[in-house]
Amino acid sequence: MLICDEYLTPASLDEAFAAMAQHRGRSRIVAGCTDTLPWAREGRAGDVNIPVLIDVSRIPELNERRVDERRVRLGAATSIQSFLDDPALARALPAMPRCAVWFADDQIRVQATIGGNIVNASPAADATPCLIAHEAEVELAKNEGGKIARRRMKLADFVQGPSRTGLADGELLTAVECDALPGYGGSFEKVGHRRSLVISLVCLAVLVKLDAAGHTIEDLRLSIAGIGPRPLRLAQVEQFLRGQALSAGLLEQAADMPAPLVASRTRQEYRREVVRGFMLRGLINAAKRAGADPAALTPELEAAYG
Repeated sequence: MLICDEYLTPASLDEAFAAMAQHRGRSRIVAGCTDTLPWAREGRAGDVNIPVLIDVSRIPELNERRVDERRVRLGAATSIQSFLDDPALARALPAMPRCAVWFADDQIRVQATIGGNIVNASPAADATPCLIAHEAEVELAKNEGGKIARRRMKLADFVQGPSRTGLADGELLTAVECDALPGYGGSFEKVGHRRSLVISLVCLAVLVKLDAAGHTIEDLRLSIAGIGPRPLRLAQVEQFLRGQALSAGLLEQAADMPAPLVASRTRQEYRREVVRGFMLRGLINAAKRAGADPAALTPELEAAYG
């Protein structure tokens, strides 16, 4: 059983930092709380007592969202459900609605937050590869001498391994900023041990921009998780495909490239097969959503992986 003695709901960052300082070493920061009970159960026997839970989900700054043609700013308490409900977010972050559909179930999506998914630093986190593909940066804040000091890190550097991040003592993740990519085709592929409430064995985010004719790959963003201790940007594959004429043969070649990156402790051969299939399906689906010329993708390839 999880036992909490106090549950605090600060209404501002100043109140949150004051509560963190007062209960240092006795508290846990929460927002949607969807990972709190699993955390308490994992590898622990008997009751787990957290003296103070500090719920930051009501802080206005952490709920702000801004979207324009170039950048997106997401307050850390933005819910996963927002990517399905907000058309502006769906347009700017074209892989995220497909990620959100796969994310747990309806009730959890409404509660779960983007900041919590990042700070949890699970190798199987769904939202992280999508945001890394958008060149995301995290904004971190702390109280220094009575003033709020802020710094930024690339999300790819912030997540350092299972349950390990670049979050310093006394810091909160307050926001995520990333590239807006309207006009890109997006895809998100995921597989796990079961059909519902799936925890990823592999997940892949794909973003594709084509030329006006739908023939040439002008830009490409790829990020993968579940194959090692942290999400990876597939920069080598991006470089290989960028500027190339779209064709079935080209995608077949690209699909083979990430296999050597599989470094998970279990089921490596299975994951390599999954990665190849996901690469093909993700590239095909994202290219189609970006307006690909149908003649560039053979019916056989689409039938097998589309």
